[in-house]
Amino acid sequence: MKFFRSRGRDDAGQTTGSPLTQAMALYQAGRYAEAEAEARAVAEARSRRRDDMYAPLALNLAAIATNAQGRHAEACAAHDALLPVFGRIFGAEHPQTLKLRSDRAQTLTALARHAECEAECAAVARIAARGTGPEMPFLTAAARNGQIYALNAQGRHPEAEALAREALAAHGTPDRFTLVLRLGLVRSLNGQGRHEEALAEAERADELRRRQPQEQHRPETGAVELALATALLGLGRDSEARTRAATAHDACLATFGPDHRRTADARALLDRIDGA
Repeated sequence: MKFFRSRGRDDAGQTTGSPLTQAMALYQAGRYAEAEAEARAVAEARSRRRDDMYAPLALNLAAIATNAQGRHAEACAAHDALLPVFGRIFGAEHPQTLKLRSDRAQTLTALARHAECEAECAAVARIAARGTGPEMPFLTAAARNGQIYALNAQGRHPEAEALAREALAAHGTPDRFTLVLRLGLVRSLNGQGRHEEALAEAERADELRRRQPQEQHRPETGAVELALATALLGLGRDSEARTRAATAHDACLATFGPDHRRTADARALLDRIDGA
C-alpha cells in the first residue's frame, strides 16, 4: 500500500514532514495496530480543519491497517464512508480517489463479495488506463490484480488467466505489482488443474519476491507459499505441500492475525491436506 505522488509531495502523497509519516512507517514495518492508532490520532487532530486532505488520508490509512489485521467488514465500512469525502476533496478521477476505490475493492474480496469487487476493479482500471499521470500504471495494475482475484474466486479461471497475462505484459516492471499479478496467474492455472505450469509460475514469483525489499512484499506474506502449496498438492507432492502451507499459515498468523482472509485460506488448505 502506498499513497501516490502529487506535485510537491513525496511518495506517501504528503509534503515532507507530513503528519502521516510515522503512521506510514509503522504500516510499512508491518506494525498494523500501531499504524491504525497513529493514523486515527492524526485524523482526530485534523478533523476540525475544513477540507483538510490529511484527515481523510489518515482515515484511509487506518482502514487499510484495519483490513491488514483481518477486520475486513470494519475496513470496508470505513472505505464506504470515505468515498464521498475523497470525491469532494480530490475529485472523482484523482489518483487518491481511484486508490481508495481499489483499496475498498480488496476488502470486498475478503468479504466474499467477488462480483462487486470484479466490477469495481474493472471500472477503476478503465479510468486509470486512460489517465496520464505517473501513478496511473500502478493504479491500473492494482485494479487488474483485484479483478483477477475476483474472477478466480468465482471459478472463472480461463478469464483470470487471460487477464493476468495481459496485465503482466502491460506492466513489465519487476515490482510488487508484477508479484501479485503473477500470483493471480498461478491461482488461475491451479484452478484449471494445470499444476506443473502453476508451480513454475509460483517459483518465478518466489524468485521475484526474494529480490525485493521485505517492506515491499510484506502485504503478500504467505501468498507465495500458498500458491506453491496448492500446486504441489495438485501434483501429489503432499508432504512438500503441507510444509509450504504450514509456513504460510504461521507467517500469516504472525503478520495478520487469525481473522485475516489469507490466514483462513492457509488453515483451510492445511485441513484439506491433512484430511486427504
